[in-house]
Amino acid sequence: MHATARRRRRMAISMVSAFVSANAGSADTFIAGVRPHLHPPDAPVVTQVAKDAQWYRQALQGIDSPYPASLQFLEDQGAWYTPFTRPGMTGVYDLRGWHRPAPAETR
Repeated sequence: MHATARRRRRMAISMVSAFVSANAGSADTFIAGVRPHLHPPDAPVVTQVAKDAQWYRQALQGIDSPYPASLQFLEDQGAWYTPFTRPGMTGVYDLRGWHRPAPAETR
């Protein structure tokens, strides 16, 4: 066995043993993503979402009224992430005007 192969094997064994020893005795530790349907008992819970006029203004930016029926999903939108309410790409791809400067107010 070559010296490089021996070093790699030794390093792999060391990493595995370090991982096993670090996790020994931590059976009750919550690890996110292992069981996504479960949450720790002390995790925060969203109980309501405030969708005020500002929220709707942001969600509907760049869309002219009358609003299409396909936007009805906004009524069911919760506090989870959706790319629909966030600025996307810039330049010619900025179809909704998220990145354009606000028009100057007239006097």
